[in-house]
Amino acid sequence: MIAEAVLNEWYPVAMAAMVGPWPGRATMLLGQDINVFSEDGRIIVRGAGGDLAVTLAYGHVWACPGTPAHDLFPVPEAAQPGRRLVDCGVVRVKCSPLRAVENFLDIAHFPFVHTDVLGAEPHTEVGRYEVQIREDSDEVWATKVHFYQPQAAKSAAGGIVTEYMYRVAASTSAVLYKTCPNNPDEWDVIGIFVQPLTEELCEVWPWMALFDDTTPQADLIQFQQMIFLQDRSILENQIPRLLPLDPGKEIPTQADLTSIAYRRWLKRKGLTYGAQMVAA
Repeated sequence: MIAEAVLNEWYPVAMAAMVGPWPGRATMLLGQDINVFSEDGRIIVRGAGGDLAVTLAYGHVWACPGTPAHDLFPVPEAAQPGRRLVDCGVVRVKCSPLRAVENFLDIAHFPFVHTDVLGAEPHTEVGRYEVQIREDSDEVWATKVHFYQPQAAKSAAGGIVTEYMYRVAASTSAVLYKTCPNNPDEWDVIGIFVQPLTEELCEVWPWMALFDDTTPQADLIQFQQMIFLQDRSILENQIPRLLPLDPGKEIPTQADLTSIAYRRWLKRKGLTYGAQMVAA
């Protein structure tokens, strides 16, 4: 049985601009077959038990299989004048949806998985940064993260030390704020919205809100998909497939502070779907 805390969350199920009439997009959510389609100017998400609650935000359709416990998390930058909102399609990954989020939070893999783009040897050290579970918003944040990157963004002209802030806004959605090469007074915003198909299979919807007036849309999408496809091979070979919430199952390092906080936060909320719990 899936816990109410899981059923009552919002999950991405489609790009809003791509939804067509019935049968629309046939897909899955938490093991349930659903269809996402348009009818009389509305977008509907229909499962075997009827229509699901729906909201539209950040270029995507979001559905709740249960009774929504709260509104969808805010990303104010999505409404900021001058930003380009980029929907980057979807990537299917054979891993726990929680594993996909945790990988997004990992800094240490940049030089080894995204070589000469998001990282490079010998710049492999992850400096000290701060992590907290913010009680007011019920989110995990990592701040004051700095890392040398040969190409921090598609628009970057050369290597820079990039500052990051990571935000776990929901159990299967995370947003990062990073140095904007085109506007030093602002952050580039990149999100991953994860659709849990099953406990060991998910679809990841990358999304961006950027200050970039020159790079062609196709190049922005290709760059972000390239990054995530590099991650996919790593994610699909992780063992166990479910995310262990027992801190003794995998040995963390200083670079894993965000992952530790994320796992602690999930455990505290009782979100077990896609997780490997503490052995009895």
